Amino acid sequence: MAEKKKTFEENLADLEEIVTNLESGNVPLEEAMEKFKKGVTLSKDLEKTLSDAEATVTKIMTKDGQEINVKNDQDEGKD
Repeated sequence: MAEKKKTFEENLADLEEIVTNLESGNVPLEEAMEKFKKGVTLSKDLEKTLSDAEATVTKIMTKDGQEINVKNDQDEGKD
């Protein structure tokens, strides 16, 4: 059976647990290196999820289905 994909919040909690474990200093070097690698991977995945979410939020659909980048529209009005 395939493993269920974790949610953003679950991955964030895993990353926080890794950071807490590493900060404690009570982790053998080999285990610390594995946790660090996993933490870096989780961090990159979380950053990508946030970036994708930001891109989605900054777009809206017009009546004819074309996407408009709201962020650029707001920036144009600033002078």
